[in-house]
Amino acid sequence: MEKIEIKSLPEIIVASHREVIPSYADLGYLCYAKIGPEMKRLGCKCSEPGYCFTVEHNEYRPTDIDIEYCEQVEELLPDSDFIKFKKLAAVPKAVCLKHVGPYEKFHESFTMAFKYIEAQGLKLAGQPRASYIDGAWNQPDPEKWVSEIQIPVE
Repeated sequence: MEKIEIKSLPEIIVASHREVIPSYADLGYLCYAKIGPEMKRLGCKCSEPGYCFTVEHNEYRPTDIDIEYCEQVEELLPDSDFIKFKKLAAVPKAVCLKHVGPYEKFHESFTMAFKYIEAQGLKLAGQPRASYIDGAWNQPDPEKWVSEIQIPVE
């Protein structure tokens, strides 16, 4: 079992795109073939170190995932038909858990985190995030992908 930590998440500006994808296997294609080129066309400058995450807008399911991809950028730019820009408020307290492995197994880490939240008497205070640290862009073996589950609580 991975260690659960309580962290704060800073206020950030993000470029975001929301779409229903058939499965987590389609997330890479969405990022590389659609979101990345549109962000480049718009002149987005990503903040260092990079911070990107997704928010699921429906309860976890393995198919038909209503997902919003967010990537931290340096400035708010005009929205396009595909990319929207917004400022996200700081999150004072989030339950965070490292997830190692393919995205299709996120439900295991989310289940563990939600059990912890319940056991500690905490309440949800925002949309859960899955932050991507290592993935298909730098690690060919999905079993070695590293993400962090981040769940705002109070």
